[in-house]
Amino acid sequence: MIKISQKTLDDLEFDAVVLQVAAFSITALGRSEIEQLVPYGSKEQCIQNLNLVHEFVSSFDNENRIPNHGFEDISEALKLLRIENNFLEVEQFRKISLLSITTNTLLKFFKKFHDYYPLLYKRSEELEKTMVISNQINSVIDKYGDIRNDASETLYSLRKSIQNVRSKINTSFNSALSHYNSADYLDEIKETVMENRRVLAVKAMYRRKVKGSILGASKTGSIVYIEPDTTHQHQRELNNLEFEETEEIKRILLELTLFVKGFKTLLEQYQLYLVLIDVLYSKAKYANAIGGIRPEITETQSLYLKDAFHPLLLLANNEEGKETFSQTLGMDPESRIIVISGPNAGGKSITLKTVGLLQLMFQSGLLVPVHERSKMCFFNSILSDIGDNQSIENHLSTYSYRLKQMNYFLKKCSKETLFLIDEFGTGSDPELGGALAETFLEVFYDREAFGIITTHYSNLKLLANELPHIQNANMLFDEKTLLPIYKLIIGQAGSSFTFEVAQKNGIPYSLINRSKKKIERGKVRFDKTIARLQKERSKLEKTERALKQNEVKKGLEAEKLESTNQKAQKKLQSFQQLYDSNQRLIYLGKKLVDLGDKYYDNKRKRELMSELFKLVQIENSKKTKLSNKQKKAKIIKDNRIQKEVEQKMVKIRKEKKAAKAKAAKTPSKPKHNFVVGEDVRMDDGRAIGSIDKIEKGKATVNYGLFTTKVSLERLEYVESKK
Repeated sequence: MIKISQKTLDDLEFDAVVLQVAAFSITALGRSEIEQLVPYGSKEQCIQNLNLVHEFVSSFDNENRIPNHGFEDISEALKLLRIENNFLEVEQFRKISLLSITTNTLLKFFKKFHDYYPLLYKRSEELEKTMVISNQINSVIDKYGDIRNDASETLYSLRKSIQNVRSKINTSFNSALSHYNSADYLDEIKETVMENRRVLAVKAMYRRKVKGSILGASKTGSIVYIEPDTTHQHQRELNNLEFEETEEIKRILLELTLFVKGFKTLLEQYQLYLVLIDVLYSKAKYANAIGGIRPEITETQSLYLKDAFHPLLLLANNEEGKETFSQTLGMDPESRIIVISGPNAGGKSITLKTVGLLQLMFQSGLLVPVHERSKMCFFNSILSDIGDNQSIENHLSTYSYRLKQMNYFLKKCSKETLFLIDEFGTGSDPELGGALAETFLEVFYDREAFGIITTHYSNLKLLANELPHIQNANMLFDEKTLLPIYKLIIGQAGSSFTFEVAQKNGIPYSLINRSKKKIERGKVRFDKTIARLQKERSKLEKTERALKQNEVKKGLEAEKLESTNQKAQKKLQSFQQLYDSNQRLIYLGKKLVDLGDKYYDNKRKRELMSELFKLVQIENSKKTKLSNKQKKAKIIKDNRIQKEVEQKMVKIRKEKKAAKAKAAKTPSKPKHNFVVGEDVRMDDGRAIGSIDKIEKGKATVNYGLFTTKVSLERLEYVESKK
């Protein structure tokens, strides 16, 4: 049975985390449930909740997002259902209907996407799926919250009659208004409304001439408000019908209440289910805000927190745009106690609180801001003694209170306990308090408890160095500035830098030297040695970081170079294939030209066809048979390469055009006077042909297999080789 005291929750500021989680809730009942959040009493219950929250977080990153789960509290309606001959109000029915619809929507969703959310689906399978409740309510009450006309035949008939009577009232009143207005009995305003009735505004002097009931008069008494007799008769009939309508609505609501009463237990389950969904949603949203994950859950008592953040500090710093420093530490049966030392304001307490708070969150079903390789276990009790615990009410000093706490620790401490003590042994004479603290630590050690303590006492540092299952640790300080780096180093005790900090703050060296002489030389030497080791460690850390950065940089550059080389090789291969393919086509083109010339000379069709057939056979023999899929892939690849080449050719052509334009600005060579029979080529081509004809500034150029007409300006003279 897991049991965490309220003091531990207060010490580690767990209530502040709870309030941050509750802020994400979208329902009043969900918020109330979260505000009562405490660590679970059993390991199984906690694991189940952690898995559900983890599954809910995944919904934020995929397309199948969980539908809205908002609802209104129906607790009051559920209480009223217990009372005999009582009926619910329309608004209460509306809430019940929406709750039923929301729940069934979620149940349907989880059934459809059970592969994505197996645990949430399993939880939803426990509930009965039915739309009977909402359908029945909606058949009586419309979306505006009014009773439907067709809720019953009687109601339909009554409302029809009411409509007719109201029409009669309006007709009779308008008739009276017209009659008395023509008689000039009415004031300028003619009519008004009193007690939800239309009345005539009659001049006081003519009040006896108007038949009807006087309902009032103006402040001056010059106007009397009269309801005509004919209207009054119809109004009495309307009142009777409206009374009957009210009674019929009560009967309908009572009937509907009796129907809903049969589903009271199911509605209670629906509401509890939606509260659970809201709690899971709030935890998931909070996990997103702090970068929380579900760490690996170990069966043995072992704890490994990698890149762990204090959630409260993380969110506060994020709002202010400040950096938050993470910590990495581990505990297992072989190294179950950590003694953190070092100067004040170095981050010792924050590190201790981070571990404690993350453990509380973990055991409360909350995802924690750590690296995915982190591991966590469960502790049956978490004991804490943090801060100044002077009790004014009980007239206890800090030291007395701490002794009382230590006595409580001694009663509760076991191998399944995590204890957290800040400034262990303070509040008394350093020598005596340190000795007592050492004894307490030995007892905790013998009981195989897990824990973290912060201290300045040298004897505790020495004890941690002597016992095999205790680790020393310190918070790194910059050796030059004596400012904290907020990085925890396991395996080495930390110096308090007492004299160094004093010197930095302007205390004369002579006073510092006198102070050193007042204490044992061994203690000064011990603290000095620790300080020197810490400085060396700090230098090594900086060197290591610089080397890692250079290594990463070189690795990235090498990867980039390799990637570029691979891309260049692939492009070169593709272009080579395209070139080979084009060369083959040129070869075939030349073969066809030769065959054409041969046929031109001998006119032997059979020989031409034979040669063509041989050529086709030779080319087919070089081909490998491809499947349709391979053919499609080859076509796509060839098209891609061709497109890439064409894009590059466009660029080359633009450059050639620019060069040509530049050349055009320079004095050109004298134009050639072309004559028939001369060899020529086009300015943007390499093929050579001869001029067959010249007319109207254009020349007919013969290329052997084909002829083309082209402007003389685009031709270049080619000297024939002798």
